[in-house]
Amino acid sequence: MSVGKYLVTGGAGYVGSVVAQHLLEAGHQVVVLDDLSTGFREGVPAGAEFIEGRIQDAARWLDPTYDGVLHFAAFSQVGESVVDPEKYWVNNVGGTTALLAAMREAGVRRLVFSSTAATYGEPVSVPLTETDPTAPTSPYGASKLAVDHMISGECHAHGLAAASLRYFNVAGAYGGCGERHDPESHLIPLVLQVAQGRREAISVYGEDYPTPDGTCVRDYIHVADLAEAHLLALDAVTPGDHLVCNLGNGNGFSVREVIETVRKVTGHPVPEAGAARRVRHRPVRKVTG
Repeated sequence: MSVGKYLVTGGAGYVGSVVAQHLLEAGHQVVVLDDLSTGFREGVPAGAEFIEGRIQDAARWLDPTYDGVLHFAAFSQVGESVVDPEKYWVNNVGGTTALLAAMREAGVRRLVFSSTAATYGEPVSVPLTETDPTAPTSPYGASKLAVDHMISGECHAHGLAAASLRYFNVAGAYGGCGERHDPESHLIPLVLQVAQGRREAISVYGEDYPTPDGTCVRDYIHVADLAEAHLLALDAVTPGDHLVCNLGNGNGFSVREVIETVRKVTGHPVPEAGAARRVRHRPVRKVTG
């Protein structure tokens, strides 16, 4: 891939910051746009230009000198989206609408979107494939699916070259970039907080799943591998086409397997606290008759 100039929206967050670092290491010019509502200024990699601003205002900064956009500026808490869905429609969908318009106006015709496997909802088969039906079970997943549809329309109508990368659970760190959420909701950092003495026990939500140990099984992908995939996607996109790819390692790990691994690595007992399964919002079904 030839050296270019890229706008990374949400580049002060976990995945966005690691992707920005990979772009810099590949020799690209990187501009990070982030309103710091969930990201952190110190998360922006050294060498990247930083603009504190909203994606709704992207037209103020996008110009024809950009070779593409990598889009991470979305709210991503499933539970929050259930109780505050309008927040997700306004930012994730409305913000992307403004971003696509700004790209069209500036003639920036390449986009990689950080989508999610939450667009599929409850899987009908495992492993999930890109042709499986989409039925998101939360406003978060629905907002990301809406953006995927918007991008497809932009590609077909206006010649955008785009990719949506649908991934599962991200883990790990790269250089000085790692997970930092407030509040924290991801399993691995929560278990590590117990090992650090910052939390008394790890809550296990549901022990009656049809799995070998009764706990939920998830697919994890390392954040550095995910970043590499975003750079590869920049090369893979073609004008007028919307590439949709699922990303994962193909092997599931249960909640208890993750906890046991932390116990072995840290030597900490990591106490557990059983809890009911998380309540999931169900998709609206069409009523006929």
